[in-house]
Amino acid sequence: MNIKNAGASVTVNNVTKTFPSPDGSETPFTALDGVSFDLESGSCTLIAGANGSGKSVLMGIIAGLDKADSGSVSVSSGGKPAHAGLVFQEAETQLLGETPMEDVMFGLRNTGFTRSEAEQRARSMLAQAGLAGKELSPARFLSGGEKRRLAVAGILALDVKLIIFDEPYANLDYAGVKQVNALIHMLRENGRTVIILTHELEKSLALSDRFIILYHGKKVFDGTPGAGLQEPLENWDIRNPLVSYAQKDDLVW
Repeated sequence: MNIKNAGASVTVNNVTKTFPSPDGSETPFTALDGVSFDLESGSCTLIAGANGSGKSVLMGIIAGLDKADSGSVSVSSGGKPAHAGLVFQEAETQLLGETPMEDVMFGLRNTGFTRSEAEQRARSMLAQAGLAGKELSPARFLSGGEKRRLAVAGILALDVKLIIFDEPYANLDYAGVKQVNALIHMLRENGRTVIILTHELEKSLALSDRFIILYHGKKVFDGTPGAGLQEPLENWDIRNPLVSYAQKDDLVW
């Protein structure tokens, strides 16, 4: 694999997105308010924020599922436009085949691969994602971590350069968290660009080289994970894993 061309660079320039007010008033709800940043190819970025901060809206715009009201987003690799692959919080919703092999082959067959080519590539991608030996197992019986691995195998099979994880640790036990982190580490080693959207900082900061915080649609911090942990994260409704809240009765998580 050519590591230099394995990932994608991302440019988010002054992106704003509004929606009709949920209470029916004429004032729209601003989900994103002038958000800008650049991500290097092969980087791993953690984007954190409480519910309603704009993380999921931003994810949809970067992935091309939605459009910004103003501003622009570009994803490119080797000077050419590139696509993003999403790993949803509920990875089971992404399963399209009865087995992991069928699931990965589905996308390949729909992009012009012959059956033999698709089968060979699917087997290789499943092995990369740590699912060797489970190619013909019932996909619905995979663990939560394994289903996320399967989603990534399907993305890798289509040579997607940018992988976005939406709350990848949701409903996972310790073993599942380890599986997901091993998967993210593998993607980084292979030069892919990774974005992790989560509020569980303690599980993902060590994997990241960039830390961005959104609060009420605005970017309020952008720097290294170490610098971010020195910020008053609780002011942005984010739990700091370095701070004990046992004696803070006014904080609820």
